[in-house]
Amino acid sequence: MAFYHRMGEVPKKRHTTFYKPNGELYREQVMGTKGFSGIQSILYHHHPPTEVRATRKYADVTPEFVEQNDLKHQHFKTFDVKAGGDPIAGRRYLLGNSDVLLGVCAPTEPMNYFYRNADGDEVIFVHEGEGELQTIFGTISYYPGDYLVIPIGTTYRLVPSSQSRFLVIESQNEIVPPKRYRNEHGQLLEHSPFCERDIRTPERLETHLESGEFEVRVKRQSVVYSYFFDFHPFDVVGWDGYLYPYALSIHDFEPITGRIHQPPPVHQTFAGQNFVICSFVPRLYDYHPDSIPAPYFHSNVESDEVLYYVKGNFMSRKGIYEGSITLHPMGIPHGPHPGKIEASIGKKETSELAVMLDTFHPLKVTRQALAVEDEAYMSSWLPPQA
Repeated sequence: MAFYHRMGEVPKKRHTTFYKPNGELYREQVMGTKGFSGIQSILYHHHPPTEVRATRKYADVTPEFVEQNDLKHQHFKTFDVKAGGDPIAGRRYLLGNSDVLLGVCAPTEPMNYFYRNADGDEVIFVHEGEGELQTIFGTISYYPGDYLVIPIGTTYRLVPSSQSRFLVIESQNEIVPPKRYRNEHGQLLEHSPFCERDIRTPERLETHLESGEFEVRVKRQSVVYSYFFDFHPFDVVGWDGYLYPYALSIHDFEPITGRIHQPPPVHQTFAGQNFVICSFVPRLYDYHPDSIPAPYFHSNVESDEVLYYVKGNFMSRKGIYEGSITLHPMGIPHGPHPGKIEASIGKKETSELAVMLDTFHPLKVTRQALAVEDEAYMSSWLPPQA
């Protein structure tokens, strides 16, 4: 989120001497995007971040995409995906393309290392559980419904305090609020469905001076590498700038409504390269006396639509569960299930909660996704048999 923030101790002027109490220099690190033309922050370390004792390849985590023989709508029951692993190794990738990866994670083990994604930004949606996102920029507490936005290159670890379940979106580029909701200075405008007051920046910066063996795993082009340090990676005494992780609760997203049905762009929350993330939240229905609250049938001619169902009764679907993911690919129409249009007429509000990912390049399905597929989903639009 591009507004200036500062934590801890920083010198009056950048790129100048800044001494520890013992007379040694703090080590300045400029962390930025797009070379030196994007947003950046400057961090001050007790140790040079280049002091790596050892490195090695840890694992290839390339998703196993499958060749599909047909073009159809698909439904995946993610609560049937086996829980396990830690908040990184426990990620189960289900869909993806060259722009974005989507997966789920229900970790059962703690992270005994730190992690850094060197490919792009991440958005972690908290479906269940509480805990902390601990980062080099400080700590953010998380709760159900939070979007945790983590910039590329951020060293972090997730520390659940209760059983947690995440939807994970990994981008190959930056993830930002939609451009139409920002002015030329980057400030969110009055018609935006959320504002800067809703953004939760790191709550506290804890400077760690422990020594020992500390592992940072770095993901680059679907391969994870281990870097070993003799000091804790969270040795930052202060930082300032425009690049840092933040949290936004889906419960703070204010829905845009109208007299007749509003199209999906009104639900947009974030924009990535060739994809968008949207939030469906409890809202009043359309108030034209003859309105049909259920969405009309529509063709995704140039985008794939993915919906992740969080809770509530999603008014246009049947046979959908908490944690369900539906994929409606480009090129074929989709819309409400039989009877859902008629049932929506006269209704005043909905309590649904869901996250949508629309991509403008086709998504591929992984073998892990097929293992939890509801194969009857494509036929669920057929009229009931007499």
